[in-house]
Amino acid sequence: MADLAFRINPNIILGPYTISRLGAQVHEWGSRYMVIMDPMLNEAQLAGQIMQSLIDRKIESFVFAELAEGPTTQVISRALGLAKEGHVHGIIAIGGEKAIQVGRAVAAYYNEVHDFYNFVDGALPTANAIPCICIPTTYRSPFMFTQDIPVVDSRSHQLKFLRVQGGVCKLVLIDPNLMLTLTDNQKSTLSIDLISIAIEAYLSQKANFFSDMFIEKGLEILSYGLDGSPTLDITTPAEVLMAQAGCLISLGAAASSVGIGTLLSLSIYSRYHKSKSLISSILLPFQLEDVAKFKLAKLETLSHLIRACPEETKGEDAAKQLTEYVRQKIAKSALPTRLKDLNLTIEQLSLPVEDIKAVNLINNLPRSMTTDDLFDFVKLAY
Repeated sequence: MADLAFRINPNIILGPYTISRLGAQVHEWGSRYMVIMDPMLNEAQLAGQIMQSLIDRKIESFVFAELAEGPTTQVISRALGLAKEGHVHGIIAIGGEKAIQVGRAVAAYYNEVHDFYNFVDGALPTANAIPCICIPTTYRSPFMFTQDIPVVDSRSHQLKFLRVQGGVCKLVLIDPNLMLTLTDNQKSTLSIDLISIAIEAYLSQKANFFSDMFIEKGLEILSYGLDGSPTLDITTPAEVLMAQAGCLISLGAAASSVGIGTLLSLSIYSRYHKSKSLISSILLPFQLEDVAKFKLAKLETLSHLIRACPEETKGEDAAKQLTEYVRQKIAKSALPTRLKDLNLTIEQLSLPVEDIKAVNLINNLPRSMTTDDLFDFVKLAY
């Protein structure tokens, strides 16, 4: 195998009420911040609590919450302009993937003198980034620990990946209490999406012992959060278990790679603004059936880790029970099971398939796939 070179970065603080210490944590990087915040936090009456922590430490800040369009290049460009006008020392990104991706991009390109769209078209940043503090409010953030930022090119509605400097994110602060605002439907789709990310990273050609370690422990904890602990020794609340599992699986995905489900869900979202988590949950059973042909041993391990089958179940039976476990989760939550349920035609889906062939991460799939292979997979899930 190839040599493994890694560095744990950024600092990670995970636990209930950690958000109340935000002001103390960010003080070392500056005293003026742009806070990129999911507007849902305002509706949940959490925004005031978060901002108070900054006020108490005499840290100046202003909020950018215009995220309805998602992480588009237009939104990032607008936020970048406001950050420069505000002469900020750093960025605090609070919310789901939209807020995190926009925040990291603004921090990465803050000191660049070239037009932002140069970087959208493939140029690499040359200036130093300003510090970014990420505070996720959902279970999964597969790109938060990487140098890649998936965005929507506003000019073409295509998925693009920005390649940014290492170390843009200085601190990841994970407070499980911020995830209590998620609806039951959101929790269901996000948990299945998290399983999908874990399986993709575990089966990727880029997987290694380091990523496997994070994925295996993350899935074990995830099973406790979803289905309860098998013993009375674990009394950790479910929301804390889910946050822990999400952090570990996101780290594992960063050390390995995401796969076809994540890439297709991002690409379809970019074109048609359909829920990424929903698309990922639809595609997961079909992914499992596809990889069962050549990754049976690893699927057996995954099935046991998530307690989808008894310990004595082996081989194809273990893989089938893992697929059935996922389908039961989808059915229990009354989620759609086919791409056609998203009111998209098969012709429309051909565009996002073509888009992801230009993404470098496509080379990390468990098996080599041509555009025809990808389209056949989509037709199967349609």
